[in-house]
Amino acid sequence: MKKVLLILLMVTIVQLVWAQNTDEKKAVERAALDYLEGFYEGDTSKLKRAIAPNLLKFGYFKGRNSTTYASEGQMTYKEAVDYALGVKAKGRTREVPPGSVEIYEVAEHIASAKVKAWWGFDYLLLAKHDGKWMIEHVLWQGPGERKRGN
Repeated sequence: MKKVLLILLMVTIVQLVWAQNTDEKKAVERAALDYLEGFYEGDTSKLKRAIAPNLLKFGYFKGRNSTTYASEGQMTYKEAVDYALGVKAKGRTREVPPGSVEIYEVAEHIASAKVKAWWGFDYLLLAKHDGKWMIEHVLWQGPGERKRGN
């Protein structure tokens, strides 16, 4: 009888941990989608929900007439919000294609993900602030040839 109760207790604990991990993964995915939708739709409320005020976004882009990637510099929280405002003001909104978010890992306080976007792809580092997942760091590369193995 004790063994049965012990097994039932273990199964219950495993189910609770699995459910919590699933919820956390969904919350990280929602932050990544808010990030993409914020830029794609020019929706600053979604973008502000997704990015931390101390955001550091840094990336590389290859121009049309270039054969090499160059640094695009750093984008701050304010610059990200201003960019989204510009997207909406210019009517350059678009929809996020399905399958644009890939979650790599979710821990208690940090997570990592990758998003595919019209501008290329971004690696996201997130941290949990007051129970909410926020993107703190982004490293991106613009479109162009990519080496396999990613």
